[in-house]
Amino acid sequence: MAVSASRPLTGVEVRAGLFRQPAMQTPVLVLNASYEPINICGARRALVLVLKGVARTEEEQGNMLHAARMRIPMPSVIRLLEYRRIPHQTRALSRKNILLRDRNSCQYCDKVLTAAELTLDHVIPRSRGGLSTWENLVACCHSCNRRKGNQMLHELTDMKLKREPRPFSLHTSRHIMRMIGSADAAWRKYLYFEHTEPAA
Repeated sequence: MAVSASRPLTGVEVRAGLFRQPAMQTPVLVLNASYEPINICGARRALVLVLKGVARTEEEQGNMLHAARMRIPMPSVIRLLEYRRIPHQTRALSRKNILLRDRNSCQYCDKVLTAAELTLDHVIPRSRGGLSTWENLVACCHSCNRRKGNQMLHELTDMKLKREPRPFSLHTSRHIMRMIGSADAAWRKYLYFEHTEPAA
């Protein structure tokens, strides 16, 4: 069902803080026009896409966003109206994608934290020749980052990686989509309908 709105939101309303509510950070599953799951975005971005006519709401969260002269159902799943070709290649290396790949958890102590409570750590420190690559960058809490400092892991007896860092591929992205949506029936029917996809 498409989101029904009597008019688009104005820039003044957005700047006034309408889109700064915590609910706006809720994850939303993004489908291609073919119903193939291709991404996860925040509810704020999903609403912008819907209101601009780029996407339509396929599943709703059950909550309503109240604004002046309008009520908008919060989306849980949206679908792009035009098919986007998604190249099967590694995603761009960025802080956001590192945190998404590592599921917002410190790769040393395994604590799940908010993005603001995490930093990026070079497994091999930059001062010792470490590069900013998928294989050398991990999500890390500030406490573990201070403890590790400028040392190599083999120099520490009480710190080790919980999992080997790898590039964020399309396969990784879909695994994370399944994990995040595993408890949501509205997501499951899109995430598990992938029998036509060749085995990785």
